[in-house]
Amino acid sequence: MNEKADLFAEQIDRVRASGLLGRSHGLARLFDYIAEKSAGGVMLREIDIAQDVFGRNVDMPGDASVRVYIHRLRKKIDQFYEDEGRAETNRLAIPVGEYRLVLSETVSAPALSAPVRPLLQKRWAWSLAAGLLLAINAGAWMIIGRETAPARSLSQVADLPLWRDVARQRPALVVIGDYYIFGDTGGGMETARMVREFEINSASDLENYLMANPDLQGRYIDIDTYYTPVGATMAMREIMPLVHQAAGDSARVRIITTSQLTPDMLKTADIVYIGYLSALGILRDQVFATSRFKPGENYDEVIDGKTGKSYFSIAGTALGDEANKDYSYLAVASGPTGNRIIVIAGTRDIGVVQTAQIAADAKALKALNMRRGATLSALYEVQGVGRTNLSYRLIGSTSDK
Repeated sequence: MNEKADLFAEQIDRVRASGLLGRSHGLARLFDYIAEKSAGGVMLREIDIAQDVFGRNVDMPGDASVRVYIHRLRKKIDQFYEDEGRAETNRLAIPVGEYRLVLSETVSAPALSAPVRPLLQKRWAWSLAAGLLLAINAGAWMIIGRETAPARSLSQVADLPLWRDVARQRPALVVIGDYYIFGDTGGGMETARMVREFEINSASDLENYLMANPDLQGRYIDIDTYYTPVGATMAMREIMPLVHQAAGDSARVRIITTSQLTPDMLKTADIVYIGYLSALGILRDQVFATSRFKPGENYDEVIDGKTGKSYFSIAGTALGDEANKDYSYLAVASGPTGNRIIVIAGTRDIGVVQTAQIAADAKALKALNMRRGATLSALYEVQGVGRTNLSYRLIGSTSDK
């Protein structure tokens, strides 16, 4: 290859390795396709991209999906050179109105970037807001948990079988259950609203959904945004002091979300999950493999494998100060390397909060007769009003060595 081709390939590799394409497999495929064709000097048409990248025929006057993806990719590349790649003297760009990558040389310091257009601005604002909210909530509840946790002996609770082996041989990961949100452009260029769809839990899920529903290509887009239920944040007040007590050193404790959890982390750390049953993510199979209780057709239903009886939460339909009924799920499972996985979960908010209170209560834990090193699955019915849990009863539990 000549020198320019080498520089072009170098920038392709740097942009690809930067992670700027996020979790959107559609953008990654589009980038790789345009990069390959541009390197070969091929002039692309919109219909070429529609067929080769997205596997569909488009009605050119009425389908804007390819143009929307090109617009998003152009902005992602611009973003790379405004941030991580700002020192690069050779830069990639997609000329407006074209479907190719070009390489240009910057001989002076990069100029200040132009104002960000509304779509990108909103996307960053939502992503930043979601991230800040989680960070602020986590940090705030860690502080509050240390200073205002209910009067009890942390050392006494942390020495019980549920907590005793957490972070003794490995670091501890507190995993907060979160949910994927995607954007709806309404067919335009800006995100008009954010959407939470029960069966779409990642960017790859969205890509698969769009492949099965090509009429929505360009309307539904990945905005790399997640949210955390209120109940999980409230539960951290009870749980974080115990995790720190068990670990003995706050430096051995890290907080992440389910969407950030990787298979490698699942092997190398003791995990404390806090959140809804429906947000377990890659923890799901590990947790339910030995559990007496499993979710039903949806996660508002829990089935007792021992009795066959089903329990249905009404927490998703209770309004305001109406009577509420939910379910709490406390479990301990063995990870793939013998590590501990503790699950502080519920079908909805009051279930999660109640489980956290049970997990922090010495009397309630002793009633489970759990032995050190054993697995556990326990289900509780929770009565409450609105988002306030008032009372609970144990439905059943199983603890095995």
